Amino acid sequence: MSDTEPIILPLARKASGAAHLAEGPPRRGDISFDRRELTQILSVYGRKVASGEWRDYAIDTLREKAVFSVFRRSSETPLYRIEKAPKLARRQGAYSVIAATGLILKRGHDLARVLRALDRGLRLVQA
Repeated sequence: MSDTEPIILPLARKASGAAHLAEGPPRRGDISFDRRELTQILSVYGRKVASGEWRDYAIDTLREKAVFSVFRRSSETPLYRIEKAPKLARRQGAYSVIAATGLILKRGHDLARVLRALDRGLRLVQA
């Protein structure tokens, strides 16, 4: 499997294993994250899980965009959504990070740069 080959998931699932059956299996032509993109996203996700900020995620593949949603608890609405919308690639950029309120925190052409919006914030430094 190459780095640019899309990963097709049978169902949009949360990490806890609860299946989202409303959409059914992905259809041909749905947008999805490729292996390189998922590696970058899961790297940030792993750091946030290790720090105790995030606990669950869901991946949705739709006709116009792919969405990686991050949850504090699986019963809540997502804290952040990382979206890939190739239709916007020539304009603002295909990738965006969206807060729970719907505010677009960062949008751009480079996923690594867009994901840096999630690493910002105050941190306690202990001496």
